[in-house]
Amino acid sequence: MPDTLLLKPVFSRPASTLPARIQLPPGWQRLAWHQAETLRALDDPEVDVIVNTAMTGDGKSLAAYLGVLTRDRTTIGMYPTNELARDQEGQVRGYIQQFAPSWEPRLVRVSGPELEVYAREAEIKKGAALSSLSAQREVLLTNPDIFHYLHRGAYIYDKDSSDRLWQRIDNDFELFIFDEFHVFGPPQVAAVINTLLLLRYTMGRKKFMFLSATPDPQLIERLRLAGFNVREIDPKAADCYRSPADDTEAQALTEQGWRRVSRGLELEFIRLEPSPRASEAWLRENASRILEYFLTYPGSRGAIILNSIASVKRLLPHFQAIFIAAGLTVRENTGLTGAAGRRESLEADLVLGTSTIDVGVDFKINFLVFESSDAGNFIQRLGRLGRHDGHESANGFAPFQHFKAIALAPNFFVERLFDTPEAPFSGGGTFDRFFLNEQIRAHYRQINEFSGYYKTWGAIQSLKIAYELGHTTIKAQYAEAKVAFSDACQQVFGVALSPLFGRVKGWEREWHELSGQKGNPIFDVATSFRGAGDLQCGLYDPTETHQADRFKTYGLPGVLANLQVEAWTKAEFLAALEEAEQRSGRPIARGAFKYCLAFFRLIGYREERLNWKFVYSGDIDELLQKSTAQVVRGLEVWQPENPDIREINKRLRQEGLVCFVVERPVLEVRNRLRLPMHFQIYPLADERSLYDANAPCSIAFGQSALLLDTLSARLPSPATSWIAGG
Repeated sequence: MPDTLLLKPVFSRPASTLPARIQLPPGWQRLAWHQAETLRALDDPEVDVIVNTAMTGDGKSLAAYLGVLTRDRTTIGMYPTNELARDQEGQVRGYIQQFAPSWEPRLVRVSGPELEVYAREAEIKKGAALSSLSAQREVLLTNPDIFHYLHRGAYIYDKDSSDRLWQRIDNDFELFIFDEFHVFGPPQVAAVINTLLLLRYTMGRKKFMFLSATPDPQLIERLRLAGFNVREIDPKAADCYRSPADDTEAQALTEQGWRRVSRGLELEFIRLEPSPRASEAWLRENASRILEYFLTYPGSRGAIILNSIASVKRLLPHFQAIFIAAGLTVRENTGLTGAAGRRESLEADLVLGTSTIDVGVDFKINFLVFESSDAGNFIQRLGRLGRHDGHESANGFAPFQHFKAIALAPNFFVERLFDTPEAPFSGGGTFDRFFLNEQIRAHYRQINEFSGYYKTWGAIQSLKIAYELGHTTIKAQYAEAKVAFSDACQQVFGVALSPLFGRVKGWEREWHELSGQKGNPIFDVATSFRGAGDLQCGLYDPTETHQADRFKTYGLPGVLANLQVEAWTKAEFLAALEEAEQRSGRPIARGAFKYCLAFFRLIGYREERLNWKFVYSGDIDELLQKSTAQVVRGLEVWQPENPDIREINKRLRQEGLVCFVVERPVLEVRNRLRLPMHFQIYPLADERSLYDANAPCSIAFGQSALLLDTLSARLPSPATSWIAGG
């Protein structure tokens, strides 16, 4: 079996003893080792932060909520996507039903759109809505974005004291859980560290928990620098995982109470040329082969995870046409799929999706095809497979007969794994998952960690918080807290806060000189959680069944490259939204459309990606001379085939966009600096280079611009050579 491995199952060790004061539900004999250790860390008054790194499928969620179930701990759980929060809501309600705690904890889930709709229906402000929803609840499930903006004063109004809302909510809750936190980068890590420090010095000691099979070492390091006592719960380091070689060993482990958390599987590598459409082409040609697997193993469920939404959209009708003849269903799950469609995809025989699948939602599958962009991405996506023995069907429980993964990988990467004299694998060999993960990290692309971000930009977040603590309404109350907070931030980020004030005022002056307007776009991006979304567009998708799901956002670069659209005005878009509200009888969240650059009606998806580039109407040399993040006006898009480009450019020219400009082509910058897959960097030309096949410059936006700014010392002029490896 060339380029095929057999991966052993993984068993998790049981706890030898249970923590004190815990009553397991009827039929439960023991907890996993990491679950018991997590509860012990929660009980330890000296522990501030708990980091649980149990592998995917080993019950980290239960470990997190044992405090609620057995210790009456009021808890906020935060998830990077709203769909994951919805999925976890079902799990947590199930735990409450099983454990039946005497205090009967009440649970509420809050997302941005749901908060907006609730506020409109109740005819109250968002802050009042958030206060109302979280009041008298023992469990609040939300996202870290809301948590971030809550502590930056986003939900209060002029007459309110700046701590009015977060002080009350932080008082009500004792444990703060951050799940799947590995999906976030340095801007989000810095934001969370700042918020944890704010809580520490204003609310006393709270408990914080991070759940991730692949934690960020920089997060743990900086939490310790800040003086937090961090307890890592690492089952692998504690020798609490076993990979039995055969059924006899597996049976022996089962009899000793070990629990199987990952099934054995077959992993096949497909060698592809490293081109954007290679995976899509292979899938189109091999759809019948994939169907054959489902026919060979009836009752199978599968997923195909790709990097591109456009690829999923193009492949979906092709797979549906082939599978429907066999009585099988195929659905999608992407960032452009409506909420109802994403939920329905969980019941499909085959789901085609993007990163919305690999961020935690519990798909019950035994077949997986996936592409990946780097080592962490590969490990995360493979981790979706092998977690379940089967799934519920119309005829009852349907057990899976076989587990198989197909990795669509660059040929040079597969060669390193199988073909070199030092290659770690031989085709047809049997290995354990942990050895595979080590080799993937050693031989596959590692993305840039942007470690310089914390010192350059992380303390800007601190400055904003310190400034708010000095607000006249709370200045006396938090005088000591402000000093302690500022000192801790200097320790964590390695820079004093006071000098940063002049830097921020300088950005403000530059923006006023450029636009004549008040504001500070760079400061706004630096203090945001996921960025300001300057290039987001409103998109009306008539293919969605549910009215609310027809209104979504999508980035302008994706629109230009992959979509066939009709340009709408903002008034036309909002008129359609209001009509949909009348038909459904319910408000539709519209906050995401407030700052959209343009609006479109979706017609279809392009079979071939359409080329485009940004063009600067001024002197591009002036932009290049400033080797730091800056605000730029006068950008346009060059795409002659697009009939709507004039209307897009009319709006785009007026926008002040936070940018970083590099005098190198995009592909070269991406490769040399090991930039993440969805890093916002695009081709940039001027009138002199407009018709060049490859634009000579690159431009990054928003948080990507700030991240690239931290690498400015590694960006030589074209006359000099690159530092090897970026």
